[in-house]
Amino acid sequence: MRRPEQRGEWLAHLILALGSLLVIGPVVMVAINSFKDRDALFAHPFALPIGEAFSLGGYERVFDDGHFGAAYLNSAVVTVASTFLVVILGAMLSFALTEYAFRGRLIVSAILGAGLILSVRLGTVGLIEVMSTLGLMNTVLALILVYTASSLPIAVLVLSPFMRSVPAEIKEAGRVDGAGEFTIFRLVLPSIRPALATVAVFVMIPIWNDLWFPLILAPSTQTQTVTLATQQFLGQFQSDWPAVLAALTLAAAGPLLLYIIFSRQLISGLTSGVTK
Repeated sequence: MRRPEQRGEWLAHLILALGSLLVIGPVVMVAINSFKDRDALFAHPFALPIGEAFSLGGYERVFDDGHFGAAYLNSAVVTVASTFLVVILGAMLSFALTEYAFRGRLIVSAILGAGLILSVRLGTVGLIEVMSTLGLMNTVLALILVYTASSLPIAVLVLSPFMRSVPAEIKEAGRVDGAGEFTIFRLVLPSIRPALATVAVFVMIPIWNDLWFPLILAPSTQTQTVTLATQQFLGQFQSDWPAVLAALTLAAAGPLLLYIIFSRQLISGLTSGVTK
């Protein structure tokens, strides 16, 4: 009786394995060939970079001519700061919307809903005017503010069901003991850690990969992110394939590392959210 089910499971695993191979294979090939010189790359594209074929010339040109060290630092600062603000502010806003019946709650919810439907890129001209007025053009702070504001709707959408699922007894016990609302909020946070991790992963990878706002708001060499640095480097060194592959490998390494670190929390948050 279980043979049809087992065959279905094997078929599902086979399809998933093939899909993973199609996604991971090109990334692995790019990384492998980034450690070769030009001759070895074209002569043996599927061979491992062993012996005379191994070369770090591409990475040397990337860091010497592409300013990737500063770009990585800028991306790290923007991503970490924006993600932290989104998680904290999103949790506070979700707590307020689910816990209190205040005047204007429907308006706030409508604004957040519009933020889910409408792309923040539609307001690019207005953002440029605001940042110019505040003197924040070509600054990392401008990117942090934009990413934080644009990511809050998805954070509230994910966190609100988890906030509602926290037992009311925990909050009422804190109020009975005389705890303030901020203290109660801190008591609630450990109960929604999987959701917080899910929001962090959902937010940090798009922020790291974004090209639009770094190009518009912070295009200078001192403030450019990894994605923008990679784009500019590819335009200048498009015939230098080892350097191009090295730049692509470095650009992909950041999101891949973030996903590996937070994959367990992401899966835990998604599976927990099924029952919310």
